[in-house]
Amino acid sequence: MPAQTKFRVVLAWNEVPPHLGQQGAADIAKEFSHREWHENARCDWDGSCLILQAENDYDEDGRGLRDEFFDAISASISEPFDGGITVRSISKLG
Repeated sequence: MPAQTKFRVVLAWNEVPPHLGQQGAADIAKEFSHREWHENARCDWDGSCLILQAENDYDEDGRGLRDEFFDAISASISEPFDGGITVRSISKLG
């Protein structure tokens, strides 16, 4: 049986207020630790963006992860702010 293709998706939410970033990244990372269908999920704060990276075997265009990232941000950060999600990269892993 051939190996299943996996994808590494990297997303960013831009324009995050600095006082929300570090804790938001930690809360989102914790949220994704419960989503077993995403492997090696991590969320980082780079000073202006929340960056989510995860691997799965179904999301070749990043839409599924983007929807879940939006939901996790909404659940983890109660203070509203502007910005939006962009796809930084999608890599086929094999």
